[in-house]
Amino acid sequence: MSAAERNRPDRRALLQAAVAIPAAGAAASVLSTEAARAAVPATAAGSRFDASSPRFGLAVLPDTQYLFDADSSDPEPLRATFRHLVSERENIAFMAHLGDVTEHGTEEEIRLAADTFGTLHGKVPYSVLAGNHDIDSRTDDQRGDSAYLKSFGPRRFATMPTFGGASPDGYNTFHVIRAAGRQWLILALDWRVSGEGLRWAQGVLDARPTLPAVLTTHDLAWADDEGAAQLSDNGKRLWDGIIRGNDQIFLALGGHYWPPGRTVLTNDSDNDVHVHITNYQDRYYGGAGMIRHYGFDLARDVIDVTTFSPWFLARDPARRTPLEAETVELTGPVDRFTLDIDFERRFSGFAPVVPPRPRPAEAVMPRGTVAYWRFDAAGAPAAGKAGSPVGTGTVIRDLSGHGNDLTASRLHDSGAEALTWSDDHHFGQPAHASLRFDGGKGPDRGAILTTSARAPLNSEKFTSGYTLETFIRLPEPFEGDHAWMGILSWEGRNGDAGKTTGWSPDEPTCSLNLSPERFLQFVVYPHRQNADPTSWSHAVPVGRWMHIAVVNDGRRTVMYVDGSKIARNPTQPSTGIATLGKPFVIGATQFDEAFGQGFYGWIGDTRIVSRALSPGEFMARV
Repeated sequence: MSAAERNRPDRRALLQAAVAIPAAGAAASVLSTEAARAAVPATAAGSRFDASSPRFGLAVLPDTQYLFDADSSDPEPLRATFRHLVSERENIAFMAHLGDVTEHGTEEEIRLAADTFGTLHGKVPYSVLAGNHDIDSRTDDQRGDSAYLKSFGPRRFATMPTFGGASPDGYNTFHVIRAAGRQWLILALDWRVSGEGLRWAQGVLDARPTLPAVLTTHDLAWADDEGAAQLSDNGKRLWDGIIRGNDQIFLALGGHYWPPGRTVLTNDSDNDVHVHITNYQDRYYGGAGMIRHYGFDLARDVIDVTTFSPWFLARDPARRTPLEAETVELTGPVDRFTLDIDFERRFSGFAPVVPPRPRPAEAVMPRGTVAYWRFDAAGAPAAGKAGSPVGTGTVIRDLSGHGNDLTASRLHDSGAEALTWSDDHHFGQPAHASLRFDGGKGPDRGAILTTSARAPLNSEKFTSGYTLETFIRLPEPFEGDHAWMGILSWEGRNGDAGKTTGWSPDEPTCSLNLSPERFLQFVVYPHRQNADPTSWSHAVPVGRWMHIAVVNDGRRTVMYVDGSKIARNPTQPSTGIATLGKPFVIGATQFDEAFGQGFYGWIGDTRIVSRALSPGEFMARV
């Protein structure tokens, strides 16, 4: 739609009175199946779609009307787009067309468009909705039969595994896709949805109250030349009639107008709703089948948005004309951007994540467990309420039953705040509790937990392998200098164990530490070799819980962070640990028989097993 057309009353007028026309036969034939489709199965784009991956793509196709314009029609750009969606590897879950499939809505144009969509049919699920050029623009979704409805009515989608149903008139449909391990709702609403259509859409949402929803329609918003969008008259009606009151709708997409643009509105639940205009019919070759790709990434809590023409992309770059070269990909701020969305928080009002229940100790002590400590009532009968100090002399029981109980003490002249009880914990942690350590330096301060002088763990050599596991969280902001603070260690100098390699003979025989760059460092002096193989992680984050595991199979050592193997694991042989019969420590590292600063942050459940565990056996539910 041109800028001049934007202000025509018939283009932006509110919905006219609904016309009582019976629903088309094409719609009626499939409506009875909606109840059977309420539980929609997972879908797949080709054979490569992975519904469990945290990353998936939603492809959005705006106005294609100039590609289906009487005797000047050229569907090849759109065929190229569809071939790209079928063959590409961005884990496309679904494609949504935003209306104005054709220029005049004639039977010939509609027939050619329907045939072109056959490239996609059965390979990638999709939705299509009517734009004002596809039907009589003076009507709403009660218009009755049309060439559009015969080809793009509910019957077309009936065999798709995502199809959930249609309104009785046949012009509004919904799909449920399975992606990123959950279900998502796609609402495809007519150019001028009627009151009946809005009530139908509300019913769809009410029947699926936990599904995040993307609303697609033709006329939703328009933008200025800088891309700042605002709702159109029809968009305001949709906002008031269904979007603002349904927290499930977090993304609303429309075409019709150009230039493209976007805005963020606040719904009645005080949450963001992203409103986008996508339309490139004014660009070279009628938009050349331009596709908007919404790359959902639930691991990073973002949606990465890109816009490009697969038709031009497939051509030899050296042979592209100047117009093709400048249209192959659009990189302006309204065409290529990233939305930061904390999906768990954003969806918490209608689909809160239910945390797993605490697991009993016996459920997380596999064969070979030599020590297991947790900081709830099971592991610490004297545990106080969150925020209260852990008294010096408090005992944390070894729930493995091997007698490796820990006793709390403070370093230097540290006060009560150096060690406190906490109910903060990793989502997948067996116990829903932790300890908050407030260590630091300048002056040195902190607290530690140590085994007794005669604990069996003090002399364990682990010559057949071992697994050390713990949960930690670093504070945000991470204030002060905490370089080389210790997390876990054994007391005793490696020089006393007869080791002549390494940085210093005064270094502990085994320790897990944090470097100035926030790299985890695990350094061990093996029982058998005269070596100091060291694992180095990446820079670990602050403000969130991590599960750390160090696994030795009797030959070499590998560190895992949140179940992922790190890159810098040593290839040096490493059998056992050169323990010296001295206590095991949580909360600091001893150097030259003295403790400096203590740990700064939270430490949760900690477990030691006398064999190599696989990631599937870790105590974290990642």
